Amino acid sequence: MLILLGVTLALWAAGFVLPARLRPGGPCRLPVARSCLSVIIPARNEAHNLKRLLDSLAAQSVRPVEVLVVDDASTDGTAALARDLCATVIVSQPLPTGWGGKTWACHQGAQAATGELLCFVDADTWFEPGGLARILGGYLGGALSVGPWHAIQKPYENLSLFFNLNMVFGTVPDGLFGQMLLVDQTSYQRAGGHAAVRGCVLENCRLAGRFLASGTAVRSVAGQGALSFRMYPGGLGDLVAGWTKGFASGAGQTPRATLWLCVAWMTGLMAAPIGWWLADEPRWWGAAYLLCAAQVWVFGRRVGAFRGYAALLYPLPLGFFFGVFARSAMRAGKKVCWKGREIDAA
Repeated sequence: MLILLGVTLALWAAGFVLPARLRPGGPCRLPVARSCLSVIIPARNEAHNLKRLLDSLAAQSVRPVEVLVVDDASTDGTAALARDLCATVIVSQPLPTGWGGKTWACHQGAQAATGELLCFVDADTWFEPGGLARILGGYLGGALSVGPWHAIQKPYENLSLFFNLNMVFGTVPDGLFGQMLLVDQTSYQRAGGHAAVRGCVLENCRLAGRFLASGTAVRSVAGQGALSFRMYPGGLGDLVAGWTKGFASGAGQTPRATLWLCVAWMTGLMAAPIGWWLADEPRWWGAAYLLCAAQVWVFGRRVGAFRGYAALLYPLPLGFFFGVFARSAMRAGKKVCWKGREIDAA
């Protein structure tokens, strides 16, 4: 058991290689002219989210030249709300065969945009005060993506803890997050834009490859203090369906060294409570468990407002992660219902 304890602590210590990816982007350095920026928001039944995003954009010190909301056949008043808040509404054309709803909406938004820079952002995100200036100030050209900080409101949302951590670990610094993308028009068109990834659920993963193949630099940072979101507020079923629809496939796009490091780290986290439960002498295992919980607490606060009890009871969100990940892997290539449409969980 002492050897197993040593291995567990070694895997725990290996996790400290990962936190550099959790640091947010740097402060504003290079101002970008207002006339350069078009914000594009794909929206399908997002009236409950959209006001917060549009209000946050209106409050920024740097204002875009236009905010385009692409209304993807919404039935909840999304378009009317967007117009009331002074956004330009683009009514989506019927979804063509072979396209996903989000990629089709983003494609139409990009075609209508007049800015030299395109900022695609999901409707369930919002910019923190000064956040847009901070993001633009860290833009060095090419494609930049910011991983939103997760605002937590209900206890079940803490179950996203390890999904959020792995999403950041697997994306920063050379991948793209699905929630936000900043790119210049020339690089976007050269890579083929969203038309090149039209049928992909995880279009961000495929777009990163398209950008790199076309010679465009790709960079991503954590978004604490700049961009936030609240994931799957519709309940536990919404959370399970959301993470199922493509998380296993997304893990397949993670660099192999990072993937194996994350697997090793989470294996050590899971071994600590098991060893504590089975050991004849539990004191050392108990200490190892508390070290793991403290580490999870520190890491978790870098990606969201995860509660202390989620870290103390981390085997619950970790077990949830493994269960939903397995479900996602088993459903790869099958249909998943998302926002009233059936899509491939791939």
